[in-house]
Amino acid sequence: MNKLLSKKEGFTLIELMIVVAIIGILAAIAIPAFINYVKRSKTSEAGANLKSLFQGAAAYYEQENWSQGLVTAGGTVASSTHCTVSSAAQSGNPTDQKRVVDWSAETNAAEFAALNFGPADPIYFDYNVVATPAATACGIGPNSAIYTFQAIGDLDNDGTLSNFNLEAGSNPDNTLYRAPGIEQVNPLE
Repeated sequence: MNKLLSKKEGFTLIELMIVVAIIGILAAIAIPAFINYVKRSKTSEAGANLKSLFQGAAAYYEQENWSQGLVTAGGTVASSTHCTVSSAAQSGNPTDQKRVVDWSAETNAAEFAALNFGPADPIYFDYNVVATPAATACGIGPNSAIYTFQAIGDLDNDGTLSNFNLEAGSNPDNTLYRAPGIEQVNPLE
């Protein structure tokens, strides 16, 4: 009985080293997976804002646009539909930090306003609109490629850019439609 009471309990050095090695292996697997998870969560912003750009462009494409201001009594003016905005690029450089953008101070503020685009939340990506008709155009016919909406980011601030592109065009009914998916180039860099 005295032998049982005098027995010292605890972990041996080998047991502790095995536990430390297991924790190290788990950390080596978990940390990169966590970093990629955080990057993937940041890229969700791009898809949501590209969808918002497309919805604004579709609304602008279908609305009536008047080519002249006030019409004098007895005068007639026809409205135009199926109009596009010209290309617009957001100024600035994307980084791994969110930033608040003053959309009214952007170089292409009128184009972004026409598309009803101007997220109030801080953003990671820069957004661009590439219009296939080089300038503002109306009366675009069916079956035309019209826009490429772009989100460009640098989620780990290493100089390698990720790029998300959403294509839009007109269908045979002359309504704006979007490509079924978003093209991704280096989504996680």
